[in-house]
Amino acid sequence: MDVMGDKATLLDTGRFVQAVDREEDPGTAAEEMRHRLAAEGGDVDAMSVLGSLLLRRGDLDGAESLLRAATAEGDRAAANNLGVLLHQRGYADEAAGWWRVAAVAGSAAAAHALGRYHRERGDEPAAEYWLRQSAEQGHTLGAYALADLLEHRGDVGAERWMRVAAERGHREAAYRLARALDRRAAEERGEPAECGEPLPVRRAARAAGKDVSTPTGEAEQWYRQAAARGHRRAALHLGAILEHRGELKEAGRWYLNSAKDGEPRAACALGFLLRDAGDEESAAVWWLKAAQDGDGNAANALGALHAERGETQTAERWYRAAMDAGDVNGAYNLGLLCAEQGRTAQADQWYRRAAYAGHREAANALAVLLLQGGDAAGAEPWFSKAAEAGSVDAAFNLGILYASRGDEASALRWYERAAADGHTDAALQVGTARLREGDEQEAERHLRCAAGGGSAEAAYRLGTLLDARRPAAAPPALGEPAAEKTECEEWYERAAEQGHRRAQVRVGMLAAGRGDVVEAARWYRKAAEAGSRNGAFNLGLLLAREGSEPEAALWWTRAADAGHGRAALRLALLYARRGQLAQGQRWASRAVDLGPAEVSERAGRLREALRQELSA
Repeated sequence: MDVMGDKATLLDTGRFVQAVDREEDPGTAAEEMRHRLAAEGGDVDAMSVLGSLLLRRGDLDGAESLLRAATAEGDRAAANNLGVLLHQRGYADEAAGWWRVAAVAGSAAAAHALGRYHRERGDEPAAEYWLRQSAEQGHTLGAYALADLLEHRGDVGAERWMRVAAERGHREAAYRLARALDRRAAEERGEPAECGEPLPVRRAARAAGKDVSTPTGEAEQWYRQAAARGHRRAALHLGAILEHRGELKEAGRWYLNSAKDGEPRAACALGFLLRDAGDEESAAVWWLKAAQDGDGNAANALGALHAERGETQTAERWYRAAMDAGDVNGAYNLGLLCAEQGRTAQADQWYRRAAYAGHREAANALAVLLLQGGDAAGAEPWFSKAAEAGSVDAAFNLGILYASRGDEASALRWYERAAADGHTDAALQVGTARLREGDEQEAERHLRCAAGGGSAEAAYRLGTLLDARRPAAAPPALGEPAAEKTECEEWYERAAEQGHRRAQVRVGMLAAGRGDVVEAARWYRKAAEAGSRNGAFNLGLLLAREGSEPEAALWWTRAADAGHGRAALRLALLYARRGQLAQGQRWASRAVDLGPAEVSERAGRLREALRQELSA
């Protein structure tokens, strides 16, 4: 009868039964009495079972005699449990002897215990032999321990046994199998090790300037299995996968389970979820719990929260706590805080500390600080270090630095590098450069990237490029519906909606060409009010055609004052028609000065005619 060892082993990953002071269940007491009576009558099975019950209760003295008696009669479960008892008393070698007896007799639990004994003593061949015996007999703990040994040695067979243990319900095996699958998937994608980390770790890695992505695949089912069995780190990983997928409610539930079990990274992640949901107070509670448990990412989050509230001293205290926890983002954030307060020397100090620790965005910030102080020579190596480490902003800044020196080739090389990593302004610079070189295909590709990233200037330039390619459209025939908007017009509109003045003027012109005077006036007015002299001039033309000449004169005046020659000529003509010859002559002179050539020529003739009229 294998009551313990085969069916209910006490040797579970190194944790042994401890004495428990609790009121005994009447049913248990009755069963114990029944076994005791049978044992006193010489029943070997009863001796073994009673010995295991006493061992589980922590009554080692009472259990030992019974287990020895049952072992002497050949009971293998008793031999295994006698080994457990002796191991608890510190007699490891004697315990191993009894485990060997039980293992040879076929006890999988004893083989597992014996394998662990040999591994603790560094005898890996013997450990593997006995653990394999246990695993092959279907012992879950044996399969897990064998997988752990093989994984330690880098043996490819580790995953098979880890999977066996996981399939039999071993939660740590399920977790480790999921981790191994994550890491392997990341390696196959050529991604960094952080890809296999939970979201809080990857969030901190991104803050430090590392490019990471979220693990997916088969791993999720094993994380879920382990998490369902109470594995707090598996719950953390599962929450991260669900959060990345947008299943925030379930992600929060797993983070909460993990955080309640004492996982600080889960408490930190739960804080971010609550913050994103608008509950900053609850977020702060979980960040505080995580930070007090040594989580640097949570300390940084608390620092940022207090900094946003203007509580700079408290923010600084938490950033320092993050730094003390080994989170290099703490030093970087301290640098940002000092820079915002104008404490340049301290900002330099903290940026340097983070930069020397490998924080690429700190290196970029330090370079910007040096450049602002006029030390371009000192800034360049830090920009280079940050850019080589993968900082997109640093690569773009290097492009600006080289362009300021007139080294367009080097500037373009860095702009291209930043653009390849998705930097919008860098893509605009590359597109503009390619446009100057006449390479319209490459220019269009980069301008599309920049415009798609939100650059109004890129959207306008892309619209201009596409506009130049399209054939001139004939005006619609009477009764014919207006043509649909072209792609170039859509890009102009996107730029215009972002406040790009030239695009607003262009959209107004296109609307006017379609006969939509109201829409044209709306865009001209937006551009004019934002300071566009072309917008003011065109709005004046539109108003004059609609009979609102006095208002048109106001906008032409604004345009002419801003240097628009045609607006000055229009004002000269307007005042000449009204008989205000001196005013007309003054604006004609202004138009002559402003140009362009054809405007200057017409304005000159008008000025001369007005002069003659005035002197007549």
